[in-house]
Amino acid sequence: MFQFFANLFGYLLLLLYNLVNNYGLAIILFTVIIKLILLPLSIKQQRTMKKSSKIQEKMKTIQFKYKNDPEKMNQEIMSLYKTENMSPFSGCLTAIIQMLLLLSIFYLVRCPLTFMEKVPTDSINNYVTQLKEEGKVISNVYPEIDLIREYNLLKEKNPEDSNVDKLNLKMNFFGLDLSKIPQQNITDYTVYVIPILYIISSFISIKITTLNQQKMNQENQKTVIDEATGKEIEEEKDELDTIMQTNKMMSWMMPIMSISIAFVAPLGLALYWLINNILMIIERLIMDKVIKD
Repeated sequence: MFQFFANLFGYLLLLLYNLVNNYGLAIILFTVIIKLILLPLSIKQQRTMKKSSKIQEKMKTIQFKYKNDPEKMNQEIMSLYKTENMSPFSGCLTAIIQMLLLLSIFYLVRCPLTFMEKVPTDSINNYVTQLKEEGKVISNVYPEIDLIREYNLLKEKNPEDSNVDKLNLKMNFFGLDLSKIPQQNITDYTVYVIPILYIISSFISIKITTLNQQKMNQENQKTVIDEATGKEIEEEKDELDTIMQTNKMMSWMMPIMSISIAFVAPLGLALYWLINNILMIIERLIMDKVIKD
């Protein structure tokens, strides 16, 4: 399934590349278009999150009131969802679709020769074998990126091969070689520009997400009213502490993961992640102001 969508998106990326004649600019335009395609899903997800946050107090009341009757509690919760015109699984479908598309795009950017240039697999394997026989290091994770980097060598060996011409993707983007992998070019300071910007954008994105979660939690009352007795029940302090500790851990773990990924990924893939992060930040800031319910 991922390969199907990657192949489909490949036509779009190739079209953009032919228009701007630069792989980096094509990736930026491609990321913007995909973000616009996903915008309705993002808006729906944001509305669901806000609406879900608002009914949390009612849910806690039901959970406390029927804590000794799980069956009745589940019935009341489902009735609450029906009254609020919400589905407990509404956010899941949106997340699944977004993940499907994002993984397909990962396949595309990781293998541009297969999904963008439509180079036959046999030809790619032959080029890989040829380079390995000549002592070149070809990554098992990003072999096609390495093939593009070695294009000049392949062109000299196969001047009449039309498939070789498809390896001539212009990877230079404002002085940055998008085919390079930081892990393989440690002494080249230019390979750190995009990963560092990506890491910074990841910190900002996570910070915004954390602040939004805290804001939604603060909007909910920190007490639950037992409608049967009118007694005010304070929320468990341990539960709040656990939530805070989890958020704090995530704020540190995700950037650390980002550093690891950006260090071993080609700059072209890191550029896609960077632009996607920037667009996500802009999207969240705008939707947080525009979407009120």
